[in-house]
Amino acid sequence: MKYMDEFQDPALAARLLDDIRATVTRPWALMEVCGGQTHSIIRHGLDQLLPEEVELIHGPGCPVCVTPLEVIDKALEIASRPGVIFCSFGDMLRVPGTDRDLFQVRSEGGDVRVVYSPLDALRIARENPDREVVFFGIGFETTAPPNAMTVHQAAKHSIRNFSLLVSHVLVPPAIEAIMQSPRCRVQGFLAAGHVCSVMGTGQYPDLAERFGVPIVVTGFEPLDILEGVRRTVRQLERGEHRVENAYQRAVAAEGNPAARRMLQDVFEVTDRAWRGIGVIPGSGWRLSERYREYDAEHRFQVGSIATREPEACRSGEVLQGLLKPHECEAFGTTCTPRSPLGATMVSSEGACAAYYLYRRLELPAREKETSVV
Repeated sequence: MKYMDEFQDPALAARLLDDIRATVTRPWALMEVCGGQTHSIIRHGLDQLLPEEVELIHGPGCPVCVTPLEVIDKALEIASRPGVIFCSFGDMLRVPGTDRDLFQVRSEGGDVRVVYSPLDALRIARENPDREVVFFGIGFETTAPPNAMTVHQAAKHSIRNFSLLVSHVLVPPAIEAIMQSPRCRVQGFLAAGHVCSVMGTGQYPDLAERFGVPIVVTGFEPLDILEGVRRTVRQLERGEHRVENAYQRAVAAEGNPAARRMLQDVFEVTDRAWRGIGVIPGSGWRLSERYREYDAEHRFQVGSIATREPEACRSGEVLQGLLKPHECEAFGTTCTPRSPLGATMVSSEGACAAYYLYRRLELPAREKETSVV
């Protein structure tokens, strides 16, 4: 672990913080796009170490959190059907649908299984040819390549009892939607390094230019994030708005060409609803026509489903960076990890879960003074 320890060095962190303090002359609001970055920020208290002029706003980068309620309800409907083995990563099982979750479906007799790879679900399909096996394929560009490869393998080996319930979303259209919101306060972005490791950085220069915001590709360790903040603040103070790659040990400008070819073959771009936010045009993937028979939504004919979000849940505002978790009246009281109102409280990358886990239960003094709630 020595290599990772180097990115948590307190002395180097102090030097980066000193540089940020020496650079900043006015207030700036930066958004970290990824939920993994949010957890690192809250876990290490980076937002509290930064000078008060620099505010970190948590973005919609939690894949579990932005999976729309309608898709969750479709998953629950499919998982409840006889003859179905429904496979998912574990963090989806407690995400609330309209009136239950996948744990409850399992307790009622549904065959819901936790797997660690979509290829595990494909193996289960091979071992159970008389059952329909469905894998819940969610996430950003990061998790899409293995899901695409699994569908490709199912077609290649003629495994007909496997299908994918798809809810993949894309980061650049989300950044565009955030910047177009009349309530947007974001002046710079820390882009998700793992997304860029797949897709590269080619989609970001146009966004930086059109909206006049610096976009710095950033990793997930404390020094990665502080370096991303340092570079973003430096650009803002100079009046610049460029794309910078502060995560070169993992991200190449062209991304991963093999993964991108697989994605282009298996998926096609579509409009996608984001939970708590609404439909963002061109912000998701669905299976292309060539692989449509492996689309669980098509196979099981789960069309439009009536959904109902809890009125007390304000996770949509959290995902848009308009609200900090502890500014929500339900946070830590009627909404906890054991009884979540929304996915942001139950996901391992959710902002509400981070604030609860690391005991950010009330507003610090400086946030009380500036809160718009």
